[in-house]
Order: sequence, then structure tokens, then C-alpha cells
Amino acid sequence: MTDRRTPQEPVALLLAGIGIAEPPAPVPAPAPVPSHLEELDARIEALLLVSDAPLALATIATAVDRPTAVVRQAVERIRDDYEGRAGGRRRGFELREVATGWRLYARVEHDEAVRALAEAESPGRLSQAALETLAVIAYRQPVTRGQVAAIRAVSVDSVLRTLQSKGLVEEVGRSAETGAALYGTTDELLVALGLRSIDELPPIAPLLAGAEGVHEHAG
Repeated sequence: MTDRRTPQEPVALLLAGIGIAEPPAPVPAPAPVPSHLEELDARIEALLLVSDAPLALATIATAVDRPTAVVRQAVERIRDDYEGRAGGRRRGFELREVATGWRLYARVEHDEAVRALAEAESPGRLSQAALETLAVIAYRQPVTRGQVAAIRAVSVDSVLRTLQSKGLVEEVGRSAETGAALYGTTDELLVALGLRSIDELPPIAPLLAGAEGVHEHAG
């Protein structure tokens, strides 16, 4: 994540022009977290660590027997701690809110190391055909099987079954014109990508330009 620089104040610019640096403003020390809140934060961290799926605030609140508003404050406090805002070290992981709740993720700057580990431990990766089909569905949803096949110019029956079996794609309705099944992505995909909404996907839909006619007329 790139930090944005804030414009200097006129006084700072003036001092810089004559070779005098304005003394930095003192940074107040963060207030210590009360012991009873530290215990709550630790319990929530334990839940986040052992959970295989994102945890909704209501779920955490039930587990720790605290009001949801209190849990939200704790989660945000934990997130700020991981970011180093509480005076500690910025961690190699972050607490991120996604579509279905809060979950721990490795930071993007460590993707190379994480990917190497994932490849070593998980040989069953999506094929190129599956990734291409998934991309079409993600950016064009809801779409029919025929529309996806027309865009990719190949049959997608087996690939679509694979994506459904992995919980990444699901049937979301029926076409009003043809009655064909419509497919879209699932919350499981959002969780895997670390997104809260499909709207957070990178804006690469224009790369599929030229398929509009196929999208409209394929059944």
C-alpha cells in the first residue's frame, strides 16, 4: 500500500526555502489498552486464528458473550495493532473485512513466498481453462453456460462442473428469454480473493470487449 504525502503547510515551505526545517510535531504515545480489553482482544484473536472462514461480528459476539458494538471496537483495535498504529511493529498479516465477516490474511507484499508455499502444499490448482471461465463469469454474471462457451469459443461443461464442485460458482437464476440456467460467483470466491464485494474486482472488464453481442444473443 503506497502512503500518500500530504501537502506541506505554508510555514513549512517558507522555512524550507531558507534552509530551516520546521521541527516535527510530537507524536503522542498511544493510550494503553485496559487489561479487561486486552483479554477480550486475545480471545477474539484466538477465534480468528482457528477459524477456516471469515467470522461475522455477531458470531464473534456470541462466542465471547459481548455486545456486537463492543466486538466491533475490539476488532478494529486488533486491526490497528496489526497495522502498527498502536506503536508496535506492522505485522506480516492483516485483519481484513470481506463479504461474510473478518479474517486474517497475509499481506500482498508477501505473495511470492505465500504462493511458493501454497504450490508446494496444494498441487491441485485451477487449470488455465478454469481460471478463464471463472473470469468470464465473474465479470459478466449472471451468464448462461452458452454465453460463457460463446465468449471462450470452447465447451465449458466440464470446467463449469469443476468450478461448482469447488464452491466458486453457483446457479443464481434462470434466463427470462431462454429459461437457461444463469451462473454467478459465490461468497467463497470473494473470501478466496479477500474481497467484500464483486465490485472490488480490478476494472479489467473492458478486456472482454467485443463479446457484448455474443453475451446478448447466446442462450
